[in-house]
Amino acid sequence: MAIRAITFDFWGTLFQDAHGRERHRLRLDALIEATGAAEADADKALRDTMAFFLEQHIATQHTLTPVDAVEIVCTTLNVSVTPDTADALARTFADVILQHAPVPIEDALAAVQAAAARVPIAIISDTGFSPGRNLRILMDREGFSSHFSATTFSDEMGVSKPQLPMFEKTAGELGVAAHELLHIGDLEPTDILGVHQAGGIAGLITAVNDRFADTTRADYIFPSWRSFIDLLPELF
Repeated sequence: MAIRAITFDFWGTLFQDAHGRERHRLRLDALIEATGAAEADADKALRDTMAFFLEQHIATQHTLTPVDAVEIVCTTLNVSVTPDTADALARTFADVILQHAPVPIEDALAAVQAAAARVPIAIISDTGFSPGRNLRILMDREGFSSHFSATTFSDEMGVSKPQLPMFEKTAGELGVAAHELLHIGDLEPTDILGVHQAGGIAGLITAVNDRFADTTRADYIFPSWRSFIDLLPELF
């Protein structure tokens, strides 16, 4: 099967988490100020909400947003806030990633550049507390953005991977069929399953997340982005 375009996941694929404690602290301080909750209660509510986000991401492929996060933590704390306060808190939840950002995985930018020199490329990524608009800013800061012909984020699509619209929409924007995609990501139930359901080719990147390395059904496994760059000529 010919590969006519390559798509990349964001989290655990091109970028790895960093400064999570700092982001949590800013969100926690904002939550305490907005609700008047005790720190221990607010901390537990926020951590439980983040865990719920991750559970929904995998179990139901349902993308929750910063607005959902505010509703969930307030319900958990049994408090109500004004609409203006809720909006401000949601913005804080979303925007702290711009202050304490994740970092590119080693050789990820070089891999993107090498792929873009051969075929159109795009991002297909799920989101959570941090919306797609902010992930675009982070990619722009690190020099990734100019190489992508499309960026698809689940909070903007209304569906998450592995659902077909994530792959079909992106393929259409790249001018190819979904079965002509090579999609690379780190999660078996979303990235690998998703592109296979679309009829495409799957690449599992294990540079920072190797939990699926022994059980994956991916067509390719990349232990590092350097290994992807080395294999790239053979893919075509």
